[in-house]
Amino acid sequence: MNSTMTSRQRVLTAFAHREPDRVPCWLGASPEWRALARDFLGLADDEALSEYIGDDFRRVHSAYAGPEKNHPTRGLTNPDATYRTPFGVERYGYGYGMPLHEPLKEAQTLAEIDGYEWWPNPEWIDVSGVRDAALQYDRRYAILGGEWSPFWHDAIDLLGFDGLIYAMHDNPDVANEVITRCADYYLAVSRRIFEASGDAIDVFFIGNDLGAQNGPMIGPRQFKRFILPHLRRYVDLGHEFGKVVVLHCDGSIRHFMPDLIAAGLDGIQSVQPYCAGMELDGLKRDFGEKMSFFGCVDTQALIEGTKEEARQLTIDTLNTMMPGGGFIASPSHDYLLPETPVENVIVMYETIKECGWYR
Repeated sequence: MNSTMTSRQRVLTAFAHREPDRVPCWLGASPEWRALARDFLGLADDEALSEYIGDDFRRVHSAYAGPEKNHPTRGLTNPDATYRTPFGVERYGYGYGMPLHEPLKEAQTLAEIDGYEWWPNPEWIDVSGVRDAALQYDRRYAILGGEWSPFWHDAIDLLGFDGLIYAMHDNPDVANEVITRCADYYLAVSRRIFEASGDAIDVFFIGNDLGAQNGPMIGPRQFKRFILPHLRRYVDLGHEFGKVVVLHCDGSIRHFMPDLIAAGLDGIQSVQPYCAGMELDGLKRDFGEKMSFFGCVDTQALIEGTKEEARQLTIDTLNTMMPGGGFIASPSHDYLLPETPVENVIVMYETIKECGWYR
């Protein structure tokens, strides 16, 4: 069947909870996985890979232009570090990696928080090239943009997970101050991005993992007090500039879904169906009219299964999530790692192109 929509039209129709010509899809993958896929398919570059699988999105980024001391990859003090967060925490491992220290773990007062030397300045981020980067695609694709904004993770890095959870109960002013400073920074950068890029970005894409395998990482009262108000600020910012707002969030977060919908969030990305409460038929039935689901093809099953199982998994996911729009297909991960078999992922995208048509 021939396509009747551009990728951008397809995506925006799906987010509007209408049925496009076919299910939109996205590839979020690590550079290591992309290299394996390019070699497997004999493709020259990442753009050729995106075109091959039918990726309906492209992503644009700002650039760091601040002091050398705060550079994300240069001048790292720990020999194992691969990255420095905007808040001075050095990390190691894939992508952003894992934190090597927790600089505010012992902080007990607001004065100690205020005196921390690594609070970043939003003006250090160069947003001047974002519009041109987005418009190079001639509006054929849906453009993901804005800062990733992992304010919850940055607060964990600064205080430690246990330290942050305890502070929420025992020292809420400190917990709130750290979370708010992290959230404020990303909000300010994203506002600058949207002011500079105008209508070139379609989707404000942010990420904070709030769920574990069997339930949320924090209780409902703490979520509503410390996290939800900031998520609402991100939604409001995106809507102010006419963007669809999507939150990447792993794990079991069904309990948060009504609050996220009430906050105006447009979509959830990842959607891991084998986590507690995240069964796809229940999510589609209970929330599918107001929340778009972005992901849903279980990555663990893609890792462990055969090509035939990957195809059937994709068909089953399409059958559940397609009706009425509000669905963008991808693996239930935003950053495929090399252990995910390339063959199974390619089968998934080929199955979407074959079986994901509405008409």
